[in-house]
Amino acid sequence: MKYIVVLLLFVITGRSEAQKVYEFNSVCQQAYQEISKLKISEGLALVEKARQQNPDNLIPVFLESYADFYQLFLNEDPADYRERYPRFAQRIEALKKGPESSPFYGFCISTVRVQKAATSIKFGKFWDAGWEFRRAYQDIKQNRKDFPTFVPNDLIYGALQAITSTIPKGYKWIAGIFGMKGSLGEGMKTVRGFVNSNDPWAKLFFNEAAFLYPYLQFYIENKKDEAIAFAQQKRIDLVNNHLHAYMAANLCINNQQSELAQKIMLNRNMSDDYLRTPVWDFELGFTHLYHLETQPSARHFESFLTTFTGSFYVKDALQKLSWCYYLQGNMSRAEETRKRILQRGATNSDADKQALKDAQTGRWPNMLLLKARLLSDGGYATDAAALLHGKTEDDFGTEEEKLEFAYRAGRIYDALERDDDAIRNYLIAIRMGEHRREYFAARAAVQIGYIYEKRGQKAMAIQYYQRCLAMEDHEFKDSLDQRAKSGIARCKGE
Repeated sequence: MKYIVVLLLFVITGRSEAQKVYEFNSVCQQAYQEISKLKISEGLALVEKARQQNPDNLIPVFLESYADFYQLFLNEDPADYRERYPRFAQRIEALKKGPESSPFYGFCISTVRVQKAATSIKFGKFWDAGWEFRRAYQDIKQNRKDFPTFVPNDLIYGALQAITSTIPKGYKWIAGIFGMKGSLGEGMKTVRGFVNSNDPWAKLFFNEAAFLYPYLQFYIENKKDEAIAFAQQKRIDLVNNHLHAYMAANLCINNQQSELAQKIMLNRNMSDDYLRTPVWDFELGFTHLYHLETQPSARHFESFLTTFTGSFYVKDALQKLSWCYYLQGNMSRAEETRKRILQRGATNSDADKQALKDAQTGRWPNMLLLKARLLSDGGYATDAAALLHGKTEDDFGTEEEKLEFAYRAGRIYDALERDDDAIRNYLIAIRMGEHRREYFAARAAVQIGYIYEKRGQKAMAIQYYQRCLAMEDHEFKDSLDQRAKSGIARCKGE
């Protein structure tokens, strides 16, 4: 009996002092692939299998963090947040028990910090997000120094560099916390190197890179067509990978390609194996609204608002729903919906801030200009141009409507590649709106900058990007300043 007790003590002691490891084995790799397709349940089943195979392997801890992050970021469920958010800190502490001699030590901790920071932003904890981003940057910077040939470092480090270089004035404190001066050129070069690498680890993490890289191309580099073409060039699966399908559809909507966005979303694998998320209804609502299909649009926005428990883009969705009823002539439903904008959601995004401001005015947009705006935003520039054909400023009664008409005409000519006509109308918008609260003048300056940058006239482009930055106290200030700063950095080769 004595010998049995000694043996048990030896086994227990041996287990408690067992060395933790980072073993990204085939089961873990398969789990990562499933989770990054948003097949969360299947991925977590594989994570549990890997844990049973080796309880001292820390990669399952790392992969569980991905699962929590995607669910919190996309669905913003407050009950989920209370349960899952503390796990980020717990997992960071667990990951610290692994060997510092492994390149996965700093990489895993930095990745979870980024996930925690992004989740913090979604739930309005901006100060917490700033500090976690700072820690993530410090961790990944040190890991690059310690393990210079470990390619996965480059995705996080390059993305942080590129984003930091274009932080708008309102968020400069974040850059200060980072303790770094970002470089758009160097950051994008680093990320691009990772995306095109044949390194086995780069291939493993490609799903993540293929989600992040097009967003950086689209918003930081202003390579919108290239960002959308990326999916085709890399043969990204937009049917069986819901994360990639969401990325492609979202970028198409923001690139005036709503028909393509709708096709991507409707063609995705509809199996129940994927994470259920209301964001599909939100995006589909836009694709219908942009073609003035108000009934299906209203159904999707209502579905989103019924099932979504978060706060981001709720006011925006309510505004678009109110427009559906307004365009239908159903003013009682339109007014009722607009009142809900005052009650639901938050103002953490520029779109939500704008929706709240518009609701507080008590005024409805000019019907003709609203239709032209929606058609233009959806990629139906010819139809939008037909609506405004023969119209002049004199056809509109207020200064705001006259200003919007000039801006809308500029955007429509821009989409039709009639650059000189676009510039002429943008300049009218700048002259009329440079000192007003509406965003039209600032966005017009950015659009002129894009045109000159496309022509290779970089000095002229910088002049108009700087003109945007010089405009103060207008709508969408932060996001437009970021576009302008990105443009200046590109033109200067920074």
